[in-house]
Amino acid sequence: MTEVEFQEGSSSLHACSTMSVVIPVYNEEEVLPELTRRLRAILPTLGMEWDVLFVDDGSVDRSLEIVSSLARKDAHFRVVALSRNFGHQIAITAGLDHVDSDVTIIMDADLQDPPEVIADMLAKWREGFEMVYGKRISREGESWFKLATAKLFYKLLRRLSNFDIPVEAGDFRLLDRKVVEAIRQVRELHRFVRGLVSWVGFRQTSVLYQRRSRAAGQTKYPFFKMLVFAFDAITSFSVQPLRIASFLGLFVAFSGVVGIFGMLYLKVFTDRVVPGMASLFCTILFLGGTQLVFLGVLGEYLGRVYQESKNRPLYFIRETVNAPKKG
Repeated sequence: MTEVEFQEGSSSLHACSTMSVVIPVYNEEEVLPELTRRLRAILPTLGMEWDVLFVDDGSVDRSLEIVSSLARKDAHFRVVALSRNFGHQIAITAGLDHVDSDVTIIMDADLQDPPEVIADMLAKWREGFEMVYGKRISREGESWFKLATAKLFYKLLRRLSNFDIPVEAGDFRLLDRKVVEAIRQVRELHRFVRGLVSWVGFRQTSVLYQRRSRAAGQTKYPFFKMLVFAFDAITSFSVQPLRIASFLGLFVAFSGVVGIFGMLYLKVFTDRVVPGMASLFCTILFLGGTQLVFLGVLGEYLGRVYQESKNRPLYFIRETVNAPKKG
């Protein structure tokens, strides 16, 4: 969404009271001690009552054991453990379902998004903004290929969807209570949270920061998983791929008609003959391949309709520590 500037003293000022930090966790045992240390250093200085909600997304290492032990010793920390790995976006959703604070921060556990930026987000919130997203001015430790494909994805998504999704902004963001309540009403299975946040609207702005390399561990989004994530995002917020299929079909059909009239003209009014098996074979392959590709696109949309029609719960909870309230 286009950033809207507000002057200090707006009538939409919020009183500072409570803040929750939602952190999805999947096999992050190496980074959790440093993450906890930095959260304990910054959150008490922000002038708000605070808690941290770890959402364990079916980790198979010691992540759940570490955060559960922490929560049992310190009431500021809470844990929701999902019954299996439901995916990063569902884990964020589960976290938003279990917070009851005036403001909620979403951040990953890998420390690429520094907790210290939360102070800048809160400053914007106090000015009257209801959603503040972190906008990356640099991204350390990422290959040129990943940077280029990420940029291409956001440009493509902005063109295909009918609303603006900020470029260079991930899931690291602050949400006002009313934004969280709005997102809770959206229960679609294939979720793209940063798209949903832009779609629901409200007053939005950004804070700039430098994205660091992972503090430890391995990325949870290799290339193929990123490709699936990008396709989910596009099909969740746009039907343009279906329209592209229709326009391409019309273009191919029109080209075929032109070709037929051209060959008839050569046959009737000239002595030239269009030679043929190779070109005919290539044409058939092109048409057949195009049809299969767009049948696949149509199948993806139909598959999503089928999955949504079953109306299954988005996730199941295995256990909780400190029993956070479900919104």
